[in-house]
Amino acid sequence: MAYIGDADPFTAAIPATKVELTVSCRNLLDRDTFSKSDPICVLYTQGIANREWKEFGRTEVIDNTLNPDFVRKFILDYFFEERQNLRFDLYDLDCKSDNLSKHDFLGQAFCTLGEIVGSLGSRLEKPLIGIPGKKCGTIIVRAEELSNCRESVMLQFCGNKLDKKDFFGKSDPFLVFYRSNEDGSYTICHKTEVVKNTLDPVWQAFKIPVRALCNGDYDRSIKVEVYDWDRDGGHDFIGEFSTSYREMSRSQSQFHIYEVLNPKKKGKKKKKYLNSGTVTLLSCLVDTELSFLDYIRGGTQINFTVAIDFTASNGNPSQPTSLHYMSPYQLNDYAMALRAVGEIIQDYDSDKMFPALGFGAKLPPDGRVSHEFALNGNPQNPYCNGIEGVMEAYYQSLKSVRLYGPTHFSPVINHVARYASAVTDGSQYFILLIISDGVITDMAQTKESIVNAASLPMSIIIVGVGPAEFDEMIELDGDEERISSQGRFAERDIVQFVPFRDYIDRRGNHILSMARLAKEVLAEIPDQFLSYMRTRGIKPGPLPPPYTPCPPPAIHPLLARRGGNRPAEPVQTLHLICGVTQTYSSIKAQLAKMENSNVTVPRTIF
Repeated sequence: MAYIGDADPFTAAIPATKVELTVSCRNLLDRDTFSKSDPICVLYTQGIANREWKEFGRTEVIDNTLNPDFVRKFILDYFFEERQNLRFDLYDLDCKSDNLSKHDFLGQAFCTLGEIVGSLGSRLEKPLIGIPGKKCGTIIVRAEELSNCRESVMLQFCGNKLDKKDFFGKSDPFLVFYRSNEDGSYTICHKTEVVKNTLDPVWQAFKIPVRALCNGDYDRSIKVEVYDWDRDGGHDFIGEFSTSYREMSRSQSQFHIYEVLNPKKKGKKKKKYLNSGTVTLLSCLVDTELSFLDYIRGGTQINFTVAIDFTASNGNPSQPTSLHYMSPYQLNDYAMALRAVGEIIQDYDSDKMFPALGFGAKLPPDGRVSHEFALNGNPQNPYCNGIEGVMEAYYQSLKSVRLYGPTHFSPVINHVARYASAVTDGSQYFILLIISDGVITDMAQTKESIVNAASLPMSIIIVGVGPAEFDEMIELDGDEERISSQGRFAERDIVQFVPFRDYIDRRGNHILSMARLAKEVLAEIPDQFLSYMRTRGIKPGPLPPPYTPCPPPAIHPLLARRGGNRPAEPVQTLHLICGVTQTYSSIKAQLAKMENSNVTVPRTIF
């Protein structure tokens, strides 16, 4: 809950992984007179705060083609919790100048990195734009996660005849591992436990990501220092040795022995000094861990639901002091939180249809209080088309409902949990965003709902808006202590709470405020997602087959007699439509099956 202030939260960000982008184009414009275009693709990335586009890299030039398949790749750091805007510009190179203004512009495409990896098979195809009145062709971008960033290694070491450092006993040795940096410095990356009173210790096996050990560079030097632990913290240096990940990984079938050398003792040129003992690598087991992107590429869909607080404590929406005030000049905190989180998550949902709920309001025409109502006014189908559709439904609700109370979270949590309980095979994961301004009045029921939901493919994000104290919401965030209800503890931590006020930029940069909020609340989602999949033993679905263009459709017999042809439908669009239909129908069928049995199922919105 630390105050962010004006600090840039992105400078120290650690990427979840690295992604390699491959670019192809089809039917580019022909800008050359006596031959075809000689295209090059330039990738730009956009800054978070200043929104400026900066050139990231260029492909090679391919001569004389309108359908290039570029060989040179773009390798980017991937952050699930950030909106990483990309721009691809295509040029026809007419000379050797690096100045792009001297070359013919062929078109451009805008997208996000999340949009690419969230597409079917991590393959995004978009029309090129930028030249009025011209069809500029299409760009095809494929994303592939770099596997060397996902390897982990299980290592175990033992020591033999290490130097005795303690006066009244033997040494208490432990190991410290350092990763070498490009500038020659070293960064600590692991420390073993201390083994007391022995010169022949056997340390416990430990698991460490290869990225942490050597940043994916198998030949980068790894320095290991051996110390004798002292209670006062002044640990005695025994010696050191160097190795590399590649060297250790070659030792999977045999022990590898390292001499522990103390430079000071060696520098004294003592004839009898050989070493300060040895350290043996007993085992090195390499494992490639499944990642969040493995599941996304395998077809897992992220389902996003938003629930907004319509209690009277927010203030009259027609007044500027209200947290729901609709200013013509800027978004209110509710709208900013909704857009900040939703615009990132929507890249991982193929149909972009999102249920939007409200709670704590009196509904027309009879004024009944509801803690689970559809913002679009349709309880049978609360889905809104994209984040813009959710925003529109939110604004319309403010005009039609009466803010009331109290503040109940459990109904909307149970609402999403009903759907999550029907799809536990790893094909879908559900994220509920709750935006609220104050005290929770059904705390016991909310805790019970969260404990129940912790065993489902589901995460809950709570954003607190306004100046109130959020003690109850902080309690629901299980970072410090796992939440419990009636003696039952949640199986895993699925709640992330943040007060929006801590992430608002002091200079009034709302784009930066939203980016900071999204980064904070979404950072835990991939780990929560993976914890569910791992504990259930769920593997990613098979990758879709490589994309192959379909041949032009044959003339339909009936149309042939009329001299016409049947319009071709995009194969990918049809696939997505069929996939969504199957998703909805499968949920309905499973819920119906439960209702037909003796299992009690709460009312659904189908």
